[in-house]
Amino acid sequence: MMNKKILINLKKIKWIFLDVDGVLTDGRLFYTKDGEEIKVFHVHDGYGIQMIRSLGIKVGVISGRGCQALEMRLAEIGVDYFILNRSDKRKALNEMASLFGSNVYLSAHIGDDIPDLEIFENILIKVAVKNAVTEVTNAADICLSKKGGYGAVREFCDMVLDARKGVNFD
Repeated sequence: MMNKKILINLKKIKWIFLDVDGVLTDGRLFYTKDGEEIKVFHVHDGYGIQMIRSLGIKVGVISGRGCQALEMRLAEIGVDYFILNRSDKRKALNEMASLFGSNVYLSAHIGDDIPDLEIFENILIKVAVKNAVTEVTNAADICLSKKGGYGAVREFCDMVLDARKGVNFD
């Protein structure tokens, strides 16, 4: 059962922030013989993001890695803003707040590894994918039943959509 504070905060969020490797993907890295990075994304996550955006919730990505395939996918699904190749996630979040205002902190973040804890310190809802490291799971308000890259983002988007419809989660 979800506690009332989390349910209330699901209704308040203005942004959803996502990590990439281990959240939008399963965390494995694939390279072609020419060194080009290949990413695999779950289509359900992309549709969940589009549904969330239709409610006026913005979607941001802060990732320690980046590649052309990722930038193409983020553009395709309509991510509002992204910062790639940055390991200093707290500073990246603060830069976004400088650009978009303090509503950036009225957010949820879905993470899987230690660098995501920097964002957890400054937001409303902390979310861990099923295969997150123990430190992230322990710090999370919500632990998803799906692994990163296998529809975890969609699972959370559906929670937000249900909360906005008045579903109680009991």
